Amino acid sequence: MKKFTLAAAAACLAAGSAHAASIQRHGDRSQILFEEGERYFEFSVTNVSPSISGTGTGAFAGAQSGDITPSYQTYHFGYKQDINEKLTFAIVSTNPVGADVSYPARPYPFATSTAEINSLALTGYLKYQMNDKVSVYGGLRLQSLDGNVNLGVAPPAVYSLDVDKDYRLGYVLGGAYEVPEIALRLAVTYESKIEHEFKDNNGASFDVEIPQAVTLHARSGVAKDTIVFGSARWQEWSKFQVGAPDFLTNPLNPQNLPIASGTGDYWTYELGVGHRFSKSWSGALIVGYEPDNGKLTGNLEGRDGFTSYGAAITYTAEAFDVTMGVRYYDIGSATT
Repeated sequence: MKKFTLAAAAACLAAGSAHAASIQRHGDRSQILFEEGERYFEFSVTNVSPSISGTGTGAFAGAQSGDITPSYQTYHFGYKQDINEKLTFAIVSTNPVGADVSYPARPYPFATSTAEINSLALTGYLKYQMNDKVSVYGGLRLQSLDGNVNLGVAPPAVYSLDVDKDYRLGYVLGGAYEVPEIALRLAVTYESKIEHEFKDNNGASFDVEIPQAVTLHARSGVAKDTIVFGSARWQEWSKFQVGAPDFLTNPLNPQNLPIASGTGDYWTYELGVGHRFSKSWSGALIVGYEPDNGKLTGNLEGRDGFTSYGAAITYTAEAFDVTMGVRYYDIGSATT
């Protein structure tokens, strides 16, 4: 059983959710440490074409927003190398968070408003194999974050802010238990919070926290050429807030609300199955679920919870795999 051919298709779908909690775009990528082979390299490009629209309330009841979320792309690469029988090194690049919101010019609140958040994280991992079943791993993460916002509460825009890239360090810790004979692996990964510091238009400093997260990964062989896999991820999005001082004290913001904020902590779940059809072809199916929290959502989200359905197919050659996948998100309704 060439079990890691199945893992390629599974990883394409399970490693990151482009519409996961709050502004998350990539999830935990630490499982690259367990790929077979002395050297391993992976690269992926994901295109996301969301469609989110809403209807006004109160004085703007019935007003249609139109689609507020343009298409976007995310990029990922990873390299893993076995140093010796005990130590494995990996380096991974991801876009962990992001947002791209553009409200069309129509008669309703936030018309013509735009917002964008960009990130890039480079994480170096080191895994130590304690015995044939137990391993521990950890690493450092260098993360950049930047963004801009133009709010058209009463068009033309009455507030704008553009912040340059801020680089900060975080860390990752984890451990795994494996039973190689049945392709069983249970792993848990902790990702620390990373606090970025920016300045508003008046030079006053404010922090934006990308919150801590814990991810549980599980996979096991269940039949010949078949594995099941899944994950559960918790992230403390209640700590996320973009609270520029000059916006909090703006006369046009009498409630002193932040530009954007998280409305609660989120759990995101995924469950899938992978199967090898032949020496060259394998595939995977996956279902994802994130329960809604029923609260007002942040201005960078426009949704509350989701159910997702995905499929991937992998072609395996002598020295490489090529995987293609598609995923559909049925996003939950929200009030913002």
